[in-house]
Amino acid sequence: MAGWRDDILREFTPGVARLTIAADPDGLLLEAGILETLRARGFQVTSFEDRIAFRFFYESRYRSRRDRGGLADLVVVLRGEASNLDAIPYDVLQAARRLSFSLGDLFPRLSGPVVSALDRGDLDALHAAQVREPPGRPLGESQTRGFILRHVFGVAPERIRQASDLLRFLLRRHYRRLRLPPDLEGHLVLVLRRDPMFAQWPLARLVSDREAFFAFLQERWPVFLDAPASATVAARETVADYGLAFSGPARIPFDDSDVRIYIDNLFLEGALRPIAHPRGQDVAESWARAGIAIDPGADRARRLDRLLASVETSMPDDAAPHQDWLAFAPRWAQVNALVFQADTDVVNGDGGAPVRYDRVRGRIDEAFTAWVRQRFETLHNLPPSPPVMIHQIPRVLARRLHESTGAKAALVVMDGLALDQWLAVREVLAQQQPELRFREDSLFAWIPTLTMVSRQACFAGRPPFYFAGSIDTTDREPAAWRRFWGDEGLDPVAVVYAKNLRERSDLGAVEERVSHPRVRVIGLVVDAVDRIMHGMTLGSGGMHNQIRQWTRGGMLAALLDTLFDSGFTVFLTSDHGNVETRGCGAPKEGSVADLRAQRVRIFSDPALRSRVAERYPNALEWPASGLPEGYLALLAPGRQSFVRESERPVAHGGITLEEVVVPFVEIERA
Repeated sequence: MAGWRDDILREFTPGVARLTIAADPDGLLLEAGILETLRARGFQVTSFEDRIAFRFFYESRYRSRRDRGGLADLVVVLRGEASNLDAIPYDVLQAARRLSFSLGDLFPRLSGPVVSALDRGDLDALHAAQVREPPGRPLGESQTRGFILRHVFGVAPERIRQASDLLRFLLRRHYRRLRLPPDLEGHLVLVLRRDPMFAQWPLARLVSDREAFFAFLQERWPVFLDAPASATVAARETVADYGLAFSGPARIPFDDSDVRIYIDNLFLEGALRPIAHPRGQDVAESWARAGIAIDPGADRARRLDRLLASVETSMPDDAAPHQDWLAFAPRWAQVNALVFQADTDVVNGDGGAPVRYDRVRGRIDEAFTAWVRQRFETLHNLPPSPPVMIHQIPRVLARRLHESTGAKAALVVMDGLALDQWLAVREVLAQQQPELRFREDSLFAWIPTLTMVSRQACFAGRPPFYFAGSIDTTDREPAAWRRFWGDEGLDPVAVVYAKNLRERSDLGAVEERVSHPRVRVIGLVVDAVDRIMHGMTLGSGGMHNQIRQWTRGGMLAALLDTLFDSGFTVFLTSDHGNVETRGCGAPKEGSVADLRAQRVRIFSDPALRSRVAERYPNALEWPASGLPEGYLALLAPGRQSFVRESERPVAHGGITLEEVVVPFVEIERA
C-alpha cells in the first residue's frame, strides 16, 4: 500500500531542477521520513525563515558551491501558502521550480484544522485508516476527532466505562509519551465527562499532564497498599480521609492485570518512587514488590538487573526514528545513575553487573554511532514543535511569551550536565523543595559536543553555520541571545544574559536583574558541572558524587526560588553531556589543529585532518552538515580521548548517547 509520502516524493527526481521552492504550510517536507528520502536522493533541504538568514545561507552555503560545480539539488521549504511565495527573494524565485503541498490534498475528507494539529509521525496511521475505511462523505471537526482517536491512537471513548479502562488508556498514553493535540484531548475529556463514573476524576489534568498523572498515581499507591478493602468500603473512602491533593476516588485498581504491567515499569524507570509501608513484607513476593522500599542495597541491585534487561530488549537500531532514541536515552540514564552511585555493589548470575553493563553499553554505542552517522544530518531541519535539537529551545520560549502578554521565561543552561547526572540533581532538588514539579523531555545537542558549538547554538537559536565568526569562542553568546529576541520583537531592556554562575554568592546580580519590571526573558549559564568535570580524576562515579554535593549546597534551589518569585517560567537544559574515557594517545600535530580538545580535534584543511586520522583508524571524520565551512572535526574513537594512554579523563566532544542527548526540563513550583 502506497503511503502519503509517495504523493510528495514523486515530485522529486534528481537532476530535474537544481532549485525548488515548495510552499508547505503544513510542514510535510520537514517530516523525518521525507527528509531522509530526499537526502538519500541527493537533495539538500532548507527552511525559509526570514530573508536575511536565507540570503546568508543561499550565498555562503549554496551559490558558492554551485559555482564550483559541486552541489546537490536544493529544496527551499516555505511554511506558508503558495500565495506567500513573494517572501522569497526575486532572483531566487525566478530561477526556481515551484511546488505546493498541503494536508488538504492528502486527506480531503477530514477536517483540515484537526488533522494539521497532529504530529507528522501520526500521518502514517491516519493515511492507512483512510485507505482501509474511507469516510463516505467529508467529516466535520467532531467526527474527524473521533476518527483520529479511534484509528490513530486506538482510543474509543465510548468503550471507557470503568476505572481500569481509564487507567489503561492514561498509562498507555503517558508511558509511551503519545502526543495528543490539545484539540483531541479536549474532545476526549468532553466525551468521558458524560459518564457519571468519572464525575469526580480530574480528567482535564490527568489526560493532558503526564507529571500530574504520575503524581495522582503516587499519592494513591500507599492507599492501595493498605489492608485490602471491599468495593463497599472503597466507595465510602474519600480523598479527605487520606489528605490527597488530587480529586477522584481514593482507591484505584492498581492490581488490574493490564494496569499493573505499566505500574511495574513506572517504578522500574523512576517515574514512580517506591515507598516504605507497614505491609511491605506482606507483599514482598507479589507483583507490587517494585513499589516497596525494604532493603536499599537489594532494591538497587534488583532494579539495576531489571533495567539492564529492559534496555537490552528496547534498544533502538540504526533505522529507528529519532523519537525512539530520545525516549530510550532516559531509560539508559537510569541505568547509569544506579551504576555510578558510589555504594552500588551488585553481582548477578551472569558474571556480575559490571560485565553485563559493559556489554550492553558496547551494543548501545555501536547502534547509536551507526544511527548518528546516517540520520543526524537531517535533525536540524525538523520543525521545532516539539523541539528536537538544542538550538530550537528559544523557539519554545518565544511561543510561551507570545501566548500571554505578561509571560516571562528563564532558560538555565547547566554546562556539561549529562542526562544521568540530571537525575542526581533532580533527586536532591526534590528533597530540598518537595513542591517542585519536573516536566522532562530530552533533546539532541550539536556534534561535536563542544560548548562553543552546542551552547552557542542554544543561545543563538540557529544552527552553528550561522555563527562561523564566533565558532571558536562563547564571548558573543550575549549578543546572539539579544539578537534572537530582538527578531521576536523584544526591546533590549527586556532581555538578560548571565554566565559563570556556580555559588550562592553569584546570585546577587541575577536577583537584581530579574526583579526589573521590564525583563521578560533571561538566559543563565550555570557552569559548576563543567568545572567539576574538567578537574575530575575519579571517573563518572566521582562526577555523580561531586554533583550531588554541589546541588546539596543549595545554589540551584536558591536560583530557582529567585526566578519563581519574580514570575518566570523556568526551563533547564544542558549543552552536552560527558563520559568517562581512556587515552588513545595525543596526536603530534603541533599547531596544525585549530582546536585541540580531549575528545575532538578541529581542522580547517581536510588533508591535514585525514593525515592525523590515519594514525587513529577508528577515529571519525565528522561531516560538516550544519557547521561552518572549514570547521572539520576529527572525533576520538569510541570512548577514548586524545590524551596519554595512562589518563582516564571525563570529557565531551564525541557522539556517545551520554554526550549527545541532553535533558530539557520545565520546572514548576506547585
